[in-house]
Amino acid sequence: MVCVTHESSDVVGDLLASVAGRCPVVIVDNAASDVATIAELADRFGAQFIANERNIGFGAACNQGSAVTSTEFVFFVNPDARLAEGTLDGMLAAFDRYAGCVAASPRLVDERGRSVFKGRSVLLPRSQWIKEPLHDSVVPVLSGAALWVRREAFEACGGFDRHIFLYHEDDDLSIRLRKAGAELRYVRDALVVHAGGIGSTRSVEIAQRKGWWMGRSRIYAARKHKVPFAAPLAITAAMVQFLNPGLLWSPAKRAKQRAFLRGLVSEAFHAMEEPTTERAVP
Repeated sequence: MVCVTHESSDVVGDLLASVAGRCPVVIVDNAASDVATIAELADRFGAQFIANERNIGFGAACNQGSAVTSTEFVFFVNPDARLAEGTLDGMLAAFDRYAGCVAASPRLVDERGRSVFKGRSVLLPRSQWIKEPLHDSVVPVLSGAALWVRREAFEACGGFDRHIFLYHEDDDLSIRLRKAGAELRYVRDALVVHAGGIGSTRSVEIAQRKGWWMGRSRIYAARKHKVPFAAPLAITAAMVQFLNPGLLWSPAKRAKQRAFLRGLVSEAFHAMEEPTTERAVP
């Protein structure tokens, strides 16, 4: 299991406890202020720990963690997730059951038990979007919150795109795996609880960073996969979202939305720079 952390000390302990030594774990910390606490948690639960001196981005850190493992499968999971009892066995059984399956995601629910199924992507035409199946099913895209993939296939397609600093890296990987002939699966009987949005400490500053990279990655990935009118459609949708009344009551949401729009515009007019470090939001 590979987990990338950044200001995640409040949540990653619950993830590690839910695994409870049932599989090898690698924690890659992306230059957070709470790195000492993360290191202590990793040591307590017997996880291998890697501390980066700078934030190299989510996908690049996932690749880094995968590179120090040797298991047949790599399981990427967010720090604000928890595995239900039997999830690991359920996922392994699914790969045995579906011989053509190369990558899969378990059923994801939030803290209240509500489904957070991912069956769509802005990188795919609407004709490929699906609703949550009531049973195991082939799906068009997987969620990076909990994503299993055969190591051989992951390495063959080059892993996560290191040019995508944050967001849409799971969509991009899913599409590239499918283009290589891979079958992607949703495994309903394996369950992961994903809090969502709290993998890092909540603050206006972090919200701005997330919004900025969400915008830049959206345009970069859409152009990469030749989505028609990627920039104008995304910018128009972002401007409409400012009409959402919910933004009035949340400084963090307002900051994230403004940064998202700036990220979209920046990437629309400038090619994605090499994401070797996390730059400040303008």
